[in-house]
Amino acid sequence: MKNTIILFTAMAILLLGMGPSFAGKGDFYQLKVYHLSSAEQEQVVDEYLEQAYLPAMHRAGIEHVGVFKPVAPADGSAAERLIYVLIPFDSQQKFAKIEAQLAKDQLYQSAGAKYLNAPYSNPPFTRIETILLNAFEKHPHYAVPDLQGPKKDRIYELRSYEGHTEKISANKIRMFNDGDEVGLFKRLGFNAVFYGEVIAGSTMPNLMYMTTFENKADRDAHWQSFGSDPYWKELSAMPEYQHNVSKNVTTFLYPTEYSDL
Repeated sequence: MKNTIILFTAMAILLLGMGPSFAGKGDFYQLKVYHLSSAEQEQVVDEYLEQAYLPAMHRAGIEHVGVFKPVAPADGSAAERLIYVLIPFDSQQKFAKIEAQLAKDQLYQSAGAKYLNAPYSNPPFTRIETILLNAFEKHPHYAVPDLQGPKKDRIYELRSYEGHTEKISANKIRMFNDGDEVGLFKRLGFNAVFYGEVIAGSTMPNLMYMTTFENKADRDAHWQSFGSDPYWKELSAMPEYQHNVSKNVTTFLYPTEYSDL
């Protein structure tokens, strides 16, 4: 396991040089997705994150870690058991060193013992998916949402825009940066946490971003304003930005009570 982490980290650092010229000048994000098969697994991971992982990350200098869960579908069916963990690093070097720091943190090892030392016959999760991202030039650092309502009512919208090719995906990223789609979101009060180019993940080439709202009605009202905004109509009609998304995956999340974001 230790060798796998070292290899993964090394590969990630190499990949940093493959993105746009801005890579390395802003935040570096790790998005971990826990896939769970039971309420028991969910409880174990929640306890680990709240009592061990987040406190250890704070001690390591990571001020804010976001923890989110899927919003139940509108049809009343059960949401898939997933836990999303967003870790904003101020550099790839910080990311590369974090596992070694956690290994030396005795408080972390003790508080997280149930999760860390789980037997093969009773693992705390099914799988962990990891996505690595470079921050966009127009939004180089993550932001803590300016929301006042109860966390359970909030809507955090995680979007993934996949591109047909690397070049086409880079065009959509330019639309956010040079075309100032990021500025449009800011002007309309979308409370974005981050925008990032995915450099390692299962649906590349793609970008991801997260916007936040007080509730579902607030979210819908914001998107209605976005769709009717004169600048968006102008930007989306520009010939250079046509056909630059092959698939849009939207996930509605809410923050856990212990989430920093």
